Parts: sequence; structure tokens; C-alpha cells
Amino acid sequence: MIDPGIPGIEVEAGDHICCLYRGLRERDEVLLPYLTTGLTAGDKCICIVDASEPSDFLASLPPEAGAPARTDTKQLELLRSSETYLRSGTFSRPQMLEFWKTAMSGAVNEGYALTRAAGETSWSLGPETDMNEFVRYESDLNRQFSLAPQVILCLYDLDIFDGALVMDVLKTHPKMLLGGSVVENPNYLTPDEFLAQEEQRSAGER
Repeated sequence: MIDPGIPGIEVEAGDHICCLYRGLRERDEVLLPYLTTGLTAGDKCICIVDASEPSDFLASLPPEAGAPARTDTKQLELLRSSETYLRSGTFSRPQMLEFWKTAMSGAVNEGYALTRAAGETSWSLGPETDMNEFVRYESDLNRQFSLAPQVILCLYDLDIFDGALVMDVLKTHPKMLLGGSVVENPNYLTPDEFLAQEEQRSAGER
């Protein structure tokens, strides 16, 4: 089991977790201890922040994280959506899956036993993103990384995501973090189940 830095909670390697919160304060109540615990444990940490500047977020990490030095060694990578999800100008599901594949395999080759990944998703509401492709990407992460030495935390701000979109997103995450607890997600669909549902929905719209 893996300590995510939140009292009373444990996660497992391979977990893909949907974290639901409201506003930057609640985001940081999860994200700061998640990364701090990982850095002090010697994990590789990759974090994509969008609602605040990476430099501001770096400054908010506690001193015990040793974050500035760990960014120099690349143990901690703080990135923007423009460097990852939108690096080609629009969201590309194959490109982003390849980004994570390269990042995860690189961490293993560098000798890290575990990678902690976290991605903020506010960028996805912009005109550069086909939300159907993005939700499909979230589902494909389960196929690609369920057995990998990593934990992926996907961050959804309920102040900006509407209920219908959150329900679609929940279908793609086996676990959810809400109110300080990690629970099995009863709405989760396996990648094959999700793809079948999407194909059925598309056929109904034709």
C-alpha cells in the first residue's frame, strides 16, 4: 500500500483516481501532501497545474519537501497544460498517452520504484479540446497503466465542471477521492465497457 499523504487513506500502485474538490484551497489540501509525501519517500513526481502558475505552486510546497532542489534533479516535474495536454495546440489523445508512456518508462529507467502523477483538468473546458476525446483518453489510461508502478490523480474542480460532465468522467476512474476518503467508484466502466457504450451512443445519434 502507498501513503498518499492524507491521513487515514492508502492507495495502491496502478490506481487511477478521480479527485473532486472545490477551489484552489481544497486542491492544495490534497495535492501538496500527495507530492510532499512522494518526494520524501523518493518517488518520481509529475504534476500538471493549470489554475495557478507552476512557480507559485512550487513556492507553496512545505520546506520538508525540498522541492527546489528536487526540480533541479527532475525528481519533481511541474508542468503546464501547454507543455503536455495542449502542446500541439489542441488536445490529442494518442500524443498524451505517449507522453505518459514515455514519462513512466523514463522514471523506471532512472531507478524510481513509483511515479506519482497528478493532472489538473480545468484546461479541458477550452475550445482546443474535444471533450469526447478527453473522456476517452481517461478511459484509455486504465488500459495502459493499470499494472504500472504509478498512481495517477486526476483533479476536477466542481466549481467549474457541471454535473453531467462529472458523471461522464466518473465512468473512467476506478476510484474517487472525495471528502478525505478514497472509495471504489460504482459508476466505473472498464475500457471495453466504456468503448461499447460510446459506440452505442454514437450509433443512436446517427
